[in-house]
Amino acid sequence: MTTDPKSEKFLHVIQAHKGIIYKVANAYCKDAEDRNDLVQEIMIQLWKSFNNYNEQFRYSTWIYQIALNVAISFYRKESRRQQIANPINESILNYTDAPAHDATEENISILHQFIAELKELDKALMLLYLEEKSYKEIADIIGITETNVATKLGRIKASIKQRFLKINH
Repeated sequence: MTTDPKSEKFLHVIQAHKGIIYKVANAYCKDAEDRNDLVQEIMIQLWKSFNNYNEQFRYSTWIYQIALNVAISFYRKESRRQQIANPINESILNYTDAPAHDATEENISILHQFIAELKELDKALMLLYLEEKSYKEIADIIGITETNVATKLGRIKASIKQRFLKINH
C-alpha cells in the first residue's frame, strides 16, 4: 500500500515539529486525557488546513498558529464545561505532599502555575516567549503587531515579577 505525496509530506512535517503540538497541549491541559484530545484535535485541524499552508511562513509558525488557536478554543470549551460540571475547587484536587527539592525547582513550579492562570492569549505569548521565539515570529503566529507583542510581554513579565515578590516577602 502506498500513500499519496500529500500524506507523506504532512507526516514528515508533523514528525519534524511534533514537539510544538505537545508543548501547546501541555500548556493548556492539566489532565492527560484532555491533552490527548487536544493533540488529536490539533492534528485534525492541521490536516484540514494543510492545503492552505502559506509557504512564506515556516512550518513551525504555521503549526504554532493553528495549535494555539485550537488550544484556546478547546480551553474555553473545557472551562465552561468544568464550571457547570465541577463545583469542587481545583486546588483541592491538586494536593501534593512532596516538597520541592530546591528553590529553583520550586520557582519553576510557581512560574508554571502563574502561566497556567493567565488569559488564553497571554498564556500563548508566554509559551512562545519561553520558546525563545523572536517578537516577529510571535507576532506572525498570534496575529498581532510586534509592538503589541512587546507591550503585552512587558506587562505579563512585570505582573509575574510582582507575584513572585509578594510570595517572597
